[in-house]
Amino acid sequence: MWLGDMGDFWVFGYGSLMWRPGFAHTEMHKARLHGYRRSLCVHSFVHRGTPGRPGLVLGLDRGGSCIGLAFRVPGDLNDEVMAYLRERELVTNVYLERRLPVRLETGEIVDAVSYVVDRSHEQYAGRMDVEDAALRVSGAVGQSGANEDYVVNTVEHLRALGIRDHWLEGVARRVTPSV
Repeated sequence: MWLGDMGDFWVFGYGSLMWRPGFAHTEMHKARLHGYRRSLCVHSFVHRGTPGRPGLVLGLDRGGSCIGLAFRVPGDLNDEVMAYLRERELVTNVYLERRLPVRLETGEIVDAVSYVVDRSHEQYAGRMDVEDAALRVSGAVGQSGANEDYVVNTVEHLRALGIRDHWLEGVARRVTPSV
């Protein structure tokens, strides 16, 4: 078993896992992950773009820090939750499954299952400034809809949770000025 013992474990969400975790949990706290930042650094060839006009979706990339949510999962759900997360997050293997320390809003530091971008993967888009990211997002459409909607929806969900991400908000303002 990947996590070792059958005790409770934590999962860190920085994007859609925050508002749509899809698994049972007993606690949820705002948490900060140091050493990684939320970034539109993953090319989307299916859901938010096409191979000819890729969109961008979120990944955790090296550098900075990221505020997200940490979910405490009962140990007896380990196999079920890890199978669900791997099916959801590792479809194209652009993310690497890691166990990383996050600081809960309570001050406690816990190890949490996290998914970080694989910089060697073909879908890795690299680090971009706000303008470059907005240009790639604008006009990209995939099976799940317009890339602009994905970015704006993400910013709105983050704000509803009381989380600010100024870089992502800047991208959202450039693709939809009313944000």
